[in-house]
Amino acid sequence: MADQMPIDIALADGNPLMLAALSDFIDRDKGFSLVATVASAEGFLSAVTRAPVAVGIIDWNLPVMGGERLLDTLRLRPSPPRMIVYGAPEDPEILRRAMAAGAAGFSPRHQHPEHLLVMARAVARGQMMFPFVDVRELHRDPTSALTLRERTLLAALARGLNNKALARELDISVNTVKFHLRNLYEKLNLSSRAQAIAFYYSSGANKDSSVR
Repeated sequence: MADQMPIDIALADGNPLMLAALSDFIDRDKGFSLVATVASAEGFLSAVTRAPVAVGIIDWNLPVMGGERLLDTLRLRPSPPRMIVYGAPEDPEILRRAMAAGAAGFSPRHQHPEHLLVMARAVARGQMMFPFVDVRELHRDPTSALTLRERTLLAALARGLNNKALARELDISVNTVKFHLRNLYEKLNLSSRAQAIAFYYSSGANKDSSVR
């Protein structure tokens, strides 16, 4: 019987016409229960906090926080929804960043809405749904595997901040700083702060506008 229950979904898009069209499409499918439709990343966070859902569908370019930071924030929460992102298919960087931030699926914007529902059913079952991507491209730039929070942490680390100062700057606990540092070191194959700082400057990450 559990398999026949509608899948709870929350939807977020800053474009009112797109939001209305997708909402109507999802509402007409009895396999889904549309719990929330919102126009911003902050609205999405608030909605899924009040009413947890199995699947979230969002536009990558959500106001105000943005899709990437929303995904990064959700990963730190207990039992977050499985997230599907849709965005520009011609920009493989969006796909890589969505994967790194913890998305469970990615759909190009030009796909028919039915494709999103097929993906929603799959990710609700625990599957990952991404277009073909050459994994060799994902590993050419090691920083592409970092989440937005980890890239921000790396930039702050390079300024010589200790863990307490990092916690204050990022408004997180010292234990959360340590958690992100462990992940950062593992992803970049580093073992110390000194190596991380050296990597930051030698890799050109300090010139990347996405790392602040």
